Amino acid sequence: MDRGITCVETFDYDVVDKIYAPYDNLGLSVILHGDGTREYKVLGSLAEAVKAQSSNQAQWNRLKEIFTSPSLQLVSFTITEKGYALQKADGTWFPYVQSDIQNGPDKAVGAMAVLTAMLYERYQAGRYPLALVSMDNCSQNGVRLRQSVLTMTEEWQKAGFVDDGFAVYVSDEKIVAFPWTMIDKITPRPSERIASDLENLGVEDMQPVITEKKTYIAPFVNAEKPQYLVVEDSFPNGRPALEKGFGVYMADRNTVNLSERMKVTVCLNPVHSAAGPLGVVLGYDLFAHMLNTNADMMKLARMVAYNEGLPVAPDPGILSPQAFVDELFNDRFPNEYLGDTNLRLAVDVSQMVGIRFGETIKAYVAKYGDASRLTAIPLGIAGWLRYMLAVDDTGKKYELAPDPMNEEI
Repeated sequence: MDRGITCVETFDYDVVDKIYAPYDNLGLSVILHGDGTREYKVLGSLAEAVKAQSSNQAQWNRLKEIFTSPSLQLVSFTITEKGYALQKADGTWFPYVQSDIQNGPDKAVGAMAVLTAMLYERYQAGRYPLALVSMDNCSQNGVRLRQSVLTMTEEWQKAGFVDDGFAVYVSDEKIVAFPWTMIDKITPRPSERIASDLENLGVEDMQPVITEKKTYIAPFVNAEKPQYLVVEDSFPNGRPALEKGFGVYMADRNTVNLSERMKVTVCLNPVHSAAGPLGVVLGYDLFAHMLNTNADMMKLARMVAYNEGLPVAPDPGILSPQAFVDELFNDRFPNEYLGDTNLRLAVDVSQMVGIRFGETIKAYVAKYGDASRLTAIPLGIAGWLRYMLAVDDTGKKYELAPDPMNEEI
């Protein structure tokens, strides 16, 4: 508790200038309860914000200072699924990744290149151990992070930018660990209404900002109360007492994997991905309002979770799948004060459709020989494709949520 969190921005440097710096690195948590009450809490745990920008020597040097410190125990990541990707769907490098491979560690731009460059600094400083903890909402997130780091390392090794010993260092999970995690807390984008309410309470300059890179962000975070973070307990350089946090569970890799599969592939995210895009087509703004007022959409949501998902849901032991789904439908999904929109649930669905529905489909194929018993999940996939036409049933056009494959689809 005598340390502070260093926030590192790898993508949108406006966030540092517009959200961290003007507010002395303080944030505001706004918890939205289902009865309309709110909890406000100032977050003072963020000590500094650094731009991971190799062209900015002062910031780059500070990042090196952090990564070469023997006392650094963990680096966590919330950069979305896209943040780990190095290649396009056709297997070719993204242009910025190609540049990172050719230019080497000193001119790294992408998040994975920056990370690998900093790991090389740590290796040269003394081969100190470290845990790299992905907290992004994707399947086996630790594997994704590790594969990207190892790929960058391999390419730089071929080009002569890093030595063979570095490849051995990052490959050894007893020295550089990539713990798996399952994270769950519904966090809609910042609400203008909440910003106005805060300003009426006397908290100044709370309005959300849209940066040049189209990041929608505010000095506060509005979210629900329930939260779950299951973390594989693999920290080669020690760790803080994370289990003292509300909703945090330290576990082995298998338990994390089962918890993540339960949530991401069965109980929660498939409901969002099946119902959210269809909700946009139907003209519903809020996900909760749609479920509370449209019996067909509530039936679809319940079928995805209860009828099709739960029978093949793995039981992680630390969390009950049945209790988890009950909490979703009794408390979390109906919470209209949360303000979660169907359009937010339609962001990046192309990257998630295989993960969120695939495990249940595969489980049915394994059990019954095919997936023909499924009704709600195929309807959800069809609904997403229908949503991709960007026009509702009355012929009115709407803007698609951001997705790297929008144009292609």
